[in-house]
Amino acid sequence: MEYKGSAVKQLYIFDMGGVVSHNRDVLPAITGYLGITQEEFIAFAGENIRELMEGRIPSNEFWSRFSKAYGKKVEEELYFKFFNPSLDEGIIGIIKHLKKSSKVVCGTNTIDTHYERHLILGDYDFFDAVYASNKIGISKPNPDFYRYILNQEEINPEDALFIDDDQDNVLAAESLGIESILFTDSGSLYGRLGCLK
Repeated sequence: MEYKGSAVKQLYIFDMGGVVSHNRDVLPAITGYLGITQEEFIAFAGENIRELMEGRIPSNEFWSRFSKAYGKKVEEELYFKFFNPSLDEGIIGIIKHLKKSSKVVCGTNTIDTHYERHLILGDYDFFDAVYASNKIGISKPNPDFYRYILNQEEINPEDALFIDDDQDNVLAAESLGIESILFTDSGSLYGRLGCLK
């Protein structure tokens, strides 16, 4: 894979779901299985979603709390049951190229069961390090999420580039002085990174 320019950042931070992997949205399958709307699911889950994503409660506790609000016991780990991610080979190629001259890490909002599935599938193997919300206890777009990564990597904001498909996450990173790209597709990212001088 040839790029027009060379990597100019010391650190590249890639979001996982929606950038590196696809088929991540399990909510339609879960709500269909439970026979409720997505709005009802979010209402039943409440703040427990954030607690699960930041590793403050395990998935069995999440489903226990959800079951009480839902009025029926959920017997299975539905986040795991319906999670079947697939990797974007174009993005993997970009990551491999960037790693020739820079460090490339994953900065992801996730939950324990999705984190474990990605580990089992080897989806994190392309990265030099993984910073997952459920492990570090902070989630995007909290600015402390990005500060944590910069501190761990001993990198200044201007020496990092962040790629995410969520505009709020991109804006939060930019507010700290981290150059950021709102991801749309691998072809556009290829062009953008290839033009970096």
